[in-house]
Amino acid sequence: MRRRRVLLWLLGLLVVGVVALPAIAGLVERRLNRVYPQSYAPSARARALHATLRIVDLHADSLMSARDLAVHGTVGHVDLPRLQAGNYAVQAFTIVTKVPRGMNMERNDDKSDLIKVLAIASRWPTRTWSSLMARALYQADKLGRLEADSHGKLTILRSASDVGSFLARRKIDPTLVAGFLGIEGAHALENSLSNVDVLYDAGIRMIAPTHFFDNEWGGSAHGVGKGGLTPLGRQLISKLEEKKIIVDIAHASPKTFADVLAMARRKVVVSHTGVQGTCKGTRNLSDDQLRAVAKNGGLIGIGFWDIATCGEDPASIARAVGHAVAIAGADHVALGSDFDGSVTTPFDAAGLVYLTDALLNAGFGEDTIRKVMGENALRFLGEALP
Repeated sequence: MRRRRVLLWLLGLLVVGVVALPAIAGLVERRLNRVYPQSYAPSARARALHATLRIVDLHADSLMSARDLAVHGTVGHVDLPRLQAGNYAVQAFTIVTKVPRGMNMERNDDKSDLIKVLAIASRWPTRTWSSLMARALYQADKLGRLEADSHGKLTILRSASDVGSFLARRKIDPTLVAGFLGIEGAHALENSLSNVDVLYDAGIRMIAPTHFFDNEWGGSAHGVGKGGLTPLGRQLISKLEEKKIIVDIAHASPKTFADVLAMARRKVVVSHTGVQGTCKGTRNLSDDQLRAVAKNGGLIGIGFWDIATCGEDPASIARAVGHAVAIAGADHVALGSDFDGSVTTPFDAAGLVYLTDALLNAGFGEDTIRKVMGENALRFLGEALP
């Protein structure tokens, strides 16, 4: 009897632990993805202009969240109702499959795996606990289920023709939102180029060779060696271009960044970044890098978090946008929020009008604001997607 009571007690602890895991994951997200409160209201002019924009954000890590993205949340930055409230046309949903313990901007190795902890805490399928590919496919399927349950309000973009047909529908119903899928770090491929085809079939349309650590494909800006593309990495870039998957060089080491641009036959994107001209730091692009992306015809997504902007207000984002426009040109600058990427930002997706207000206050003309807030990215997607 005593053994039975002990077994029942242990089983009870296990049940309580399993039930509590999502709550623990929610508490962690509440601490990691916060908003700096703003003490003012955007102007009437900003609100009127914002309502006419076609907004595109090139980077959000919301698929990691344990939240129901169909429900307007009070935690984190992005869900479908908040995208609608912020007048978004397109949101990139970027997939994270592995990050190191003690993640920092300067030096990380690949020996630890916090996403495994997240997968267990959020009760992802057991196959995701040990497989990076399984994590990528699980998160892609999560967006697919959100699309299926959205009653037509969310569309996943997989082709250039999808962009055109979506925008035609959105002209009639401005509450419609589209998403497309990207991956941070080609380590998700598990050392196999053939897995590019698997991810493509799952709807992935943007891949960054590296994230926070060096991998078999190339060096990270935050890695140990910070080298360039490996021979296998060069094969990867060619494969991605062949499949018309967008190459994202956010988080690339300077050598990988240069190697990709030297061999690229298609336009690239830096999905989320700051600029050295307004905020020094390993994570942010130099003026020479900004010019190199512009020469390639690519696109630079300006981030919203403090390490990217050296500020906690919308004006700091506007300053970064201004510098990028001055160096790269207005046709090569876009938004790359990094929402839900373990960052604190001046607003969530529903509050994006604060940025429109800050851009107006910084003296930007309406034509440039339209380009940066979405038109450049829509043109890019129309050209880059298969």
